[in-house]
Amino acid sequence: MIPTPGRRSRAALTAIGAVTALTLGLAGCGSESLEEQGGGDGGTSGGDTSRGSLTIGGANFTEAALMAELYAQILADAGYDTEVTTVEARELYEPELESGGIDIVPEYAATFTEFLNAKVNGPDAEPVATSDADATVAALRELAEPRGLTVLDAGEAVDQNAFAVTEEFAAEHDLETLTDLGETGLPIRLAAGDECAERPFCEPGLEEVYGIDITEIDPRGVGTVQSKQAVADGEDDMALVTTTDATLEDFGLVLLEDDQRLQLADNLLPVLNTESAGDPEIAEALGRLTGTLTTEDLIGLNRQVDAERRQVEDVARDYLTEQGLVNG
Repeated sequence: MIPTPGRRSRAALTAIGAVTALTLGLAGCGSESLEEQGGGDGGTSGGDTSRGSLTIGGANFTEAALMAELYAQILADAGYDTEVTTVEARELYEPELESGGIDIVPEYAATFTEFLNAKVNGPDAEPVATSDADATVAALRELAEPRGLTVLDAGEAVDQNAFAVTEEFAAEHDLETLTDLGETGLPIRLAAGDECAERPFCEPGLEEVYGIDITEIDPRGVGTVQSKQAVADGEDDMALVTTTDATLEDFGLVLLEDDQRLQLADNLLPVLNTESAGDPEIAEALGRLTGTLTTEDLIGLNRQVDAERRQVEDVARDYLTEQGLVNG
């Protein structure tokens, strides 16, 4: 996009944010914690463990647990003995991935890129992730490979910040995109996290890239029930959510397309310990899953766990079987 006169470019906006500015409630922040459910446990393929054992790690929220379980089950079907381990934060599981204590993790391209960027180049390093998935993955590989990590290709499925309004509001003002909203000139009260006013991918970006008039931030959190209900009730006009939020339709909300690509490319991809998980068969199996999974698929999987209260292991198994990715 050619910057509008009097506005900063997206590159300038990116440089404003610290590493933690990548996403507000990154990667499934609307999904609930799995403390009550205990996460998944990958099975084995008929007891065939001849290809060795693999530990798949991930964070403690629904989407991360689902991805770890999907990885575990498709690799078990390929003949590996798999185990899922849940770790509270990236700061804890990433060193284990480098050391081989964990062999594989499902990750988010832009966020993991900037995590490693800060680790390698310092917390004030110029951001290298962009809204382009291919360029972001290339930057990630440059950071990851010297640390003994292999980054596989990203897929279509993406979990990044998004903005939702009611279906009625969108219809009334003929809105499909954030550009459409900016062109209306409407004053917008935004339900989001406290930090939205400073984060370049929230209020500053909405104002400077899209020209949206944010009059007030209602600090109800990112993708929380409270924020979505406030929009549904007309107390707020728009809510900060995520692209894989499985409950938007329950509140009568729809996403406005980020048509000028303000948000960074947080496409899902596998990251492997090169030494312990470098078998081509592992990359092939995970690649089949990555190439199949879509954002809509991920929304549906999240819904089954969060709204329908199904177990992660069962949801993952059914999806892999239905898609023909494992033997039923």
